[in-house]
Order: sequence, then structure tokens, then C-alpha cells
Amino acid sequence: MHILKWEKGFELGIHQFDEHHKHLVALLNQTYDCVNAGASKEQLELIVDGLIEYTRYHFSAEEQWMDLVAYDGLLAHVAEHDKFSSMVEHFQTEFHNGDTHLSTELLQFLGNWLVDHILVSDAHYAQLAS
Repeated sequence: MHILKWEKGFELGIHQFDEHHKHLVALLNQTYDCVNAGASKEQLELIVDGLIEYTRYHFSAEEQWMDLVAYDGLLAHVAEHDKFSSMVEHFQTEFHNGDTHLSTELLQFLGNWLVDHILVSDAHYAQLAS
């Protein structure tokens, strides 16, 4: 079962970032599946840490590309990334400190944020590539 289904409408037309976004959706769905299957704390830590690490990698790649093409919205985009990163890093810290409750609501929030970010913020920089 999926919390978020990849749709062609999410594609930006920048292959590298489309593949990143597909992978993020897959990781989010894998996290959701682990939560629903009652995975152990250790299993959940691995998947949560992997999701967060890949998100950091993706954000960094996007920001480097935006800098390279002199995207005028870079600072605002970085601020969005930073706000999201701060929130998930807080969640990660709490998770590692024993608050192992992963709710469907949290995962839905992450999925909604990702879709909104792709369709609004990322779509704006993708216009530069076309």
C-alpha cells in the first residue's frame, strides 16, 4: 500500500530531479509500509535515517544546480529546504531519543509537503530548464 502514488504530473522535465523525487516517494512509501507492518525500532531507525539522508542529498543537489544556473529564487528555496530539514531533524532526534511513534498523519504531512514543494517551488525553477 502507498501513502503517496507517483504521478506523471509531478515530473519537472529535469531527469535528475524527477528521479530524486520518485526515489523520495518510494522511501516515504517504504516508511509507511514499515510502520503499518509493525517494524521494530531498529528497522524504523534505518528507514527513517535513510529517508532523511536522501532528502539532504536531494536538497543539496537542487541547491547546487540552482546556484549553477543563477536561479534568482535560490535563497527562498534554500529557506524552504532549511525549514523542512529542521523539522525532520527534530523528529529524527526525538525518534532516536525514544519517541518511536510514527503516525500515519506525520507521513501524510511529509507526503503532502513533498507534493506541494514539487508542484509549486520546484516547478518554478524547472521553468528555467525548459
